[in-house]
Amino acid sequence: MNLNKVFLIGRLTQDPEVKTTPSGQMVCSFGLATNRIWTDQETNQRQEKTEYHNIVLWRRLAEIASQYLTKGSLVLIEGRIQTRSWEDASGNRRYKTEIVADNIQLGPRTAPRAAEATAPLNKPKQKESKTNEEIPIVEEGSSTTENSEDEEEQIDVKNIPF
Repeated sequence: MNLNKVFLIGRLTQDPEVKTTPSGQMVCSFGLATNRIWTDQETNQRQEKTEYHNIVLWRRLAEIASQYLTKGSLVLIEGRIQTRSWEDASGNRRYKTEIVADNIQLGPRTAPRAAEATAPLNKPKQKESKTNEEIPIVEEGSSTTENSEDEEEQIDVKNIPF
């Protein structure tokens, strides 16, 4: 039995780049940084190492990422590792390892950027979104309809033990 499964939680290193394939499928790519923090046993010093990952999303996930994610956004990615190869203009064989996402979960929304907060009053505002809007986990091939109270039991924050 084989398994190729990846879970990453990190921050975008750039705004998502969206393209459409000749067949009409939307594809989105971006960089993701993850940090590993540990204490060195010998020196008792805190150490940190950052890894950078290339993320690829297809179809509806690509559309959602392009709408909600920006540089610095926190996101959980669930997917698989895939390495693709091609020949460049010089005839050299090139390789790129990517994480192809099957599911994503968006992190908390951040405060508006300073430039947006100090925009002139006469400038037309873009469509404002709800600040308390709940964004669900999105899985490839699933619909994005909202759950009614009949379908899923509501969780009362008072009942959480922490």
